[in-house]
Amino acid sequence: MTKQDEEQRLHDSLRQKTWDETITKDSWMVFRVMSEFVDGYEKMARIGPCVSIFGSARLKPDSYYYKMASEIAKKITEIGFGVITGGGPGIMEAGNKGASGNGKSIGLNIELPFEQHFNPYVDKGYNINFDYFFVRKVMFVKYSQGFVVMPGGFGTLDELSEALTLIQTNKIGKFPIVLVGSAFWSGLLDWFKDTLMKEGLIAEKDLSLFRVVDNADDAVAHIKAFYDKYSVSVNF
Repeated sequence: MTKQDEEQRLHDSLRQKTWDETITKDSWMVFRVMSEFVDGYEKMARIGPCVSIFGSARLKPDSYYYKMASEIAKKITEIGFGVITGGGPGIMEAGNKGASGNGKSIGLNIELPFEQHFNPYVDKGYNINFDYFFVRKVMFVKYSQGFVVMPGGFGTLDELSEALTLIQTNKIGKFPIVLVGSAFWSGLLDWFKDTLMKEGLIAEKDLSLFRVVDNADDAVAHIKAFYDKYSVSVNF
């Protein structure tokens, strides 16, 4: 056997070992995922009706949208809902701040580069930590009776798209989705109409799945009007 053959055999052996280890790790990961679901379900089942507020972790307390998110959260608690956020800084902190002392204030935390921040406005016992994005997103959708979507980046768009897709495909019941800031969202909405709809990729009725507003009163009024007609229920 040549030296080259020996090196190839060693390489193949190491590659097989790595692949076997990957399979083993994947199998054990199932239990970690199950643990996160069980812990999340047990804690979230006690919270009662809530609205989730999404938005950028990068916006500072002097931001116009930070202040509006806090105002919206306070008004949401005044109509009997708690507030769920991602538990980080920026819009998330603003949402918890507005809800704190007025109603339930929940934070579903995950370790991310722009979210390493102590949020003091989350209620004790309701700062829940997750390792897996998909588990966290299930908690947002399952235990929220509405979404308020403030300006944000990729993560905010991901959460918005998730909710729109689940409602559009009838995987969950319809609930109110409010986009705050018509100037911020206008480019995306134009793309929805001028590209997605024209190409036949979404239907015109899909544009009714959300409401665009520019102030706290209109955001909360849309949620209230929805539940004046329909009863509150847990998704899935």
